[in-house]
Amino acid sequence: MEALNNGGQAARLLNEHDVADIFRLSVATMRHWRLIQKGPKWLKLGSAVRYRPEDVQAYLDGRAA
Repeated sequence: MEALNNGGQAARLLNEHDVADIFRLSVATMRHWRLIQKGPKWLKLGSAVRYRPEDVQAYLDGRAA
């Protein structure tokens, strides 16, 4: 799935499986994080949950110590 970024170019949106792989967590954990409002920002597109790559990176950058 793609969306337009600020430059008008298509940017790939990540699904919960992609993000779970990045974090090396289970999809169930990603779903729990959404329930308790933890983790990177996410989008709800119909019944699909998607993440912008820049939101995932910003979350990772914020967690780096």
